[in-house]
Amino acid sequence: MLLRLLSALAAGLLLSCSAFADSRVLTTIKPVQLISAALLNGIDEPAVLLPPGASPHSFALRPSDRRALADAERIYWVGPNLERFLEDVLHNAANARELMDVPGLTLREYAEEHAEHGHDHHDHHHDEGSLDPHIWLSLDNALVLARWMKQDLAPLYPEQQAQLDANLAHFEQQVGELEQALQARFLPLKDKPYFVFHDAYAYLEEYLGIKHRDVFSLSHEVQPGARHVNELRAKLRDAGRACVFSEPQFTPRLVNSLTAGLPVESAQLDPLGADTPASADGYVHMLSTLTDNLGGCLESL
Repeated sequence: MLLRLLSALAAGLLLSCSAFADSRVLTTIKPVQLISAALLNGIDEPAVLLPPGASPHSFALRPSDRRALADAERIYWVGPNLERFLEDVLHNAANARELMDVPGLTLREYAEEHAEHGHDHHDHHHDEGSLDPHIWLSLDNALVLARWMKQDLAPLYPEQQAQLDANLAHFEQQVGELEQALQARFLPLKDKPYFVFHDAYAYLEEYLGIKHRDVFSLSHEVQPGARHVNELRAKLRDAGRACVFSEPQFTPRLVNSLTAGLPVESAQLDPLGADTPASADGYVHMLSTLTDNLGGCLESL
């Protein structure tokens, strides 16, 4: 038994190390990896710090993660509004780039109603006026980040400038085509009622012309009590036929307890695209999957 345990630990350590091996570029979350992977297609393979299913709101660094951060030539992180666990580690780090500081981004602030939802969930609620860090869910922001990354990566790959230019052009074309398709699809859906578990989608919603009815703002770690569940069910009952979008971190039992016996449709959204392969098409695939799940449910109402 002890031998098997030690072997498993060794295998896990080897896997953790191999995930960062030979990667000059380290990103913190999957969506940032996907944007950089589109630019580095055929040149390099950027690594990602957080494993699938991990939340940047509650992640804790392992020793192997700290070594990877120290060894990377370039680190892309969103910023302390999202990855607070990295604030002290990356403060003034010469190899780190805080993406929320990139010029040209459109940033939005959390509104008062979101701050009110967060009072009982101190793990990662956002204060009124704080910046929404889910910048990758804006297609316009994704283009700004890709263009900026291309310039930032150029010194690391002086022999691959033509490939970087071609990759950026391909990414811009893909995003432009997706924008047109999404605007056409969601135009008839702007008044459909829906609820989300996490106020992560405002950048995308603003572009699509839709708006969630309410945010349940539940902690990934702390399950709501019976009184809170009853309050949420009352909101759903008042809405009538609606969609309820959960995320992979929320258990099916919780979703079922909220929706049982009510005329709602349930679906799942993953704003981090955890299972999306890092490739030239990864970012567009992630947004297509998310919006397919979103639009598919709204179209069923």
